[in-house]
Amino acid sequence: MSTAQGARARARTEITAAIKDEARRQLAAEGAAKLSLRAVARALGMVSSALYRYFPSRDDLLTALIIDAYDSVGEAAKAADADASGAEPLSRWTAVCEAVRGWALAHPHEYALIYGSPVPGYTAPMTTVPAAARVGLVLIGIVREAHERHGLTVPPLPAELRGEAERMTADLAPGLPPEVGAALVAAWAQLFGLVGFELFGQFNRVVEDREPFFRHAVVRLAHGIGLGT
Repeated sequence: MSTAQGARARARTEITAAIKDEARRQLAAEGAAKLSLRAVARALGMVSSALYRYFPSRDDLLTALIIDAYDSVGEAAKAADADASGAEPLSRWTAVCEAVRGWALAHPHEYALIYGSPVPGYTAPMTTVPAAARVGLVLIGIVREAHERHGLTVPPLPAELRGEAERMTADLAPGLPPEVGAALVAAWAQLFGLVGFELFGQFNRVVEDREPFFRHAVVRLAHGIGLGT
């Protein structure tokens, strides 16, 4: 790459980052539904036509922000698991869940973008799926390792759920028993439900000491998958 090409690439990277930073500020102030490329361009002193060279539409910009948010919380989960390497699976599970909560409390508007209400008129493309799966894959990895080392015991499935549990497990966590796969999906949903309830105010005047409550709750979720029992 020539010096000129390298300079152009750096400039493009810097401008792209500035656009996304301003878009995040607007998300915090106005919400995703009101995100506007024209408003972002105006705040940055750019003409709209220049910004469209970086993000052809509002949806393209939203998709980039969504992928960034999923990657960021995924990195937090991965780092927490790495820091807890060598610990028992229950400790690793708890560390990852606490990292997800910590990330959400530090990035409430980005959390709302990926786990809050759908943005009117926007449908997330398949390109968001790998990033969206990152937290789940960390948790699945912990459970898989525990299963391979010690085996996991969970209650049997009702007959009417077995086919669906087998399908989900084959898609999301192949090689694990369907009982474990179904419990994992339920725990994943409940983890983000706990975080969302805290972040969006549903715990106000209900749960006051939230950190120990959260830790207790995610340990109970782990027990439901067979970790630490």
